[in-house]
Amino acid sequence: MAIKRKLEKIYTPQGQPGFLGAGHTARPVLNDGFQATDPFIMLMDDILDKKDTTPVGGPHPHAGFETVSFLLEGEMGDEAHKMKGGDFQLMTAGSGIVHTEIIDKKAKMRLLQLWLNLPKKDRWATPRVQDLSLERVPLLSQEGMEIKLYSGSLAGLTSPIQNYSPLIVADITLEAFASTVQQIPADYNTFLYVISGSVQVGEDSRQLNQDQVGWLNLFGSPVQSDLQVTAGAEGVRFVLYAGKPTGENIVSYGPFIADSSTDIQRLYSEYRQGKMKHISTVPQEQRLAW
Repeated sequence: MAIKRKLEKIYTPQGQPGFLGAGHTARPVLNDGFQATDPFIMLMDDILDKKDTTPVGGPHPHAGFETVSFLLEGEMGDEAHKMKGGDFQLMTAGSGIVHTEIIDKKAKMRLLQLWLNLPKKDRWATPRVQDLSLERVPLLSQEGMEIKLYSGSLAGLTSPIQNYSPLIVADITLEAFASTVQQIPADYNTFLYVISGSVQVGEDSRQLNQDQVGWLNLFGSPVQSDLQVTAGAEGVRFVLYAGKPTGENIVSYGPFIADSSTDIQRLYSEYRQGKMKHISTVPQEQRLAW
């Protein structure tokens, strides 16, 4: 008998003033400790409506994990690389990089940025960046359903993104009352984040509404499991995140993730000494684009 997934926890993350100042609302999507959310460390839903040209943001370091950026709307970046709505980027900070995000004009955008744990064996991997443009995202469109697959495999699609930590990221839209059953590994920690509309999840049809997060029950077996979803009267758009837990402890401090406090001290020392290079300087073979 197939393993069937259902909603185990539902909550509505609350927005708070963001670090970019006026017009920036930051909504922390994950509200439990890492042992519950493994391999997901943090997910921020950043909504920006910047009405002036004062520069905000700047260079900052990262190490020990990956940032997974999905731009829902708007534009961000510079002339060297600009993301637009529907684009996706996975940046492996690994052994340590410096990253710059500066917005110096009026801007309206919405960004989902996830911090994804690296397995211990890959913690200090050579930094790399992968960009997947909307035009190249694997797409399934049929019978009132559209699935854009940004990472991993789902619905017969496979993303070109290369993963150290097994990860599925899918943008799923269903028309009113449309249903689908999708298979995901039973041992992947999985949550849905509703962008618009509402959806009923699992055989017990628990409802998840706009701006709500719903976590699925988790199994220890690596076999496939069934996720049944049915859109409400206004249809639904949600982002599905599913990842295989590392089962490892982490130490988190500021912009760094590590295995020990000694590692954290070393990373700060390397950053202060200028040993961390800017992500724009990584060799071409570490810059993958589709």
